[in-house]
Amino acid sequence: MQYSHEVEEMMCVAKGAKHDPAPIPEEGAWVASKEVKDISGLTHGIGWCAPQQGTCKLTLNVKEGIIQEALVETIGCSGMTHSAAMAAEVLPGKTVLEALNTDLVCDAINVAMRELFLQIVYGRTQTAFSEGGLPIGAGMEDLGKGLRSQVGTMYSTAAKGVRYLEMAEGYILEEGLDENNEVIGYKFVHLGKMMEAIKKGVDPKEAYEKNIGTYGRFAEAKTVIDPRKK
Repeated sequence: MQYSHEVEEMMCVAKGAKHDPAPIPEEGAWVASKEVKDISGLTHGIGWCAPQQGTCKLTLNVKEGIIQEALVETIGCSGMTHSAAMAAEVLPGKTVLEALNTDLVCDAINVAMRELFLQIVYGRTQTAFSEGGLPIGAGMEDLGKGLRSQVGTMYSTAAKGVRYLEMAEGYILEEGLDENNEVIGYKFVHLGKMMEAIKKGVDPKEAYEKNIGTYGRFAEAKTVIDPRKK
């Protein structure tokens, strides 16, 4: 290490106070993190690209500084889905510091990684007060049955009103309207469950019909419309 002449000539003043980093909550313990390996936790974060045409929700499960599990969910941009595929392959096995300084292909994913890094190193993770944290695989459990992201897709115009296209329950088949043409419920098909049934050998038509449900007061609807056609 090089020192300037001015520093070399200075008298050495002893450091008195011992000022360690403030402890942060990590998986049910208070940790004074000094190195990357001191960091653990599972958490989520979101990011967006410069033109803001798409967004990413990133979930990481970090154990002793190493990313052991990654869930990359994107919406709004077709190219972003391919970026997510590459990022999901790249992230596990890296330290959180490596991941922060890795090109994750898409701006939205990079921004999500930045936001997650801040949460993780400041002890603001979802598992901050959960003893031992969550096992590897907890991120996948967030997806629920059928392993599909929770997506809400709605479209509306001032002239023609709202169209429900996709909800947490599934792909919307029909909207139910009352006598005032206000939405009172909808019919949906759970695509994840339907595809699981088809993969197990169930006839596609039967799998489709068995995974149809309704929400709200759909049975009382005076008018039923296909939100994609009518």
